[in-house]
Amino acid sequence: MHPDIVEIVTGWRRQGPAQSVLADAAGSWTQSIKDRMTDLTRLVELVEPEARALGFELVRVQMMQSEAGEGGQALQIMAEDPATGQLVIEQCARLSRKVSDLIDEREEAGEVLVEGAYHLEVSSPGIDRPLTRDKDFANWAGHEARIVMQKGWTGEEKAQRVFKGELKGLENGVVSLDETKMGVVVELPREKIHSAKLVLTDKLIAATKPLDASGADDIVEEHDED
Repeated sequence: MHPDIVEIVTGWRRQGPAQSVLADAAGSWTQSIKDRMTDLTRLVELVEPEARALGFELVRVQMMQSEAGEGGQALQIMAEDPATGQLVIEQCARLSRKVSDLIDEREEAGEVLVEGAYHLEVSSPGIDRPLTRDKDFANWAGHEARIVMQKGWTGEEKAQRVFKGELKGLENGVVSLDETKMGVVVELPREKIHSAKLVLTDKLIAATKPLDASGADDIVEEHDED
């Protein structure tokens, strides 16, 4: 085990701004923000088969500010059980062990996946989940979403980037959103989206299957220096 890794298995964690890897229309993965210190594309190549072997689907891989221990950076692996759209604590723990063993194996072979100290965090998407795959924009149509576009996505430097409203769906690579403030349906190119997530509403809570997250914040495994 990497001497500075802390494993955090959590089903519910609010996320801040972060570098992420998103699924494109072909089901492959592209890095939204380049990070020379972390090969996220390579991590996805390694982690996705492990998640599938457990019956899970990978939702997102990202480097973010850690909320555990003394802070620092965290490698977050977010996945879901297709049957529920989430992971319970036992499922998070199983995937965490798989990913941890995988990182150990690659590091012993001399491959550096993440430079420096970091925490490994395995989590469920939660209710107000990020929308990272094409099917997310289709499956969650009818619910409120917040979408942030890439800078200069229209070719204009000061173009509006943040849109919020009822998600209408995805067709031919274009996401439709009934924008609340504008009062019109806007069409947003999927490939130009920087980030997107559902907005927590009573309707969303009612539509989300409740899962037992008891103990989700209690599993913290410390790994000391050798």
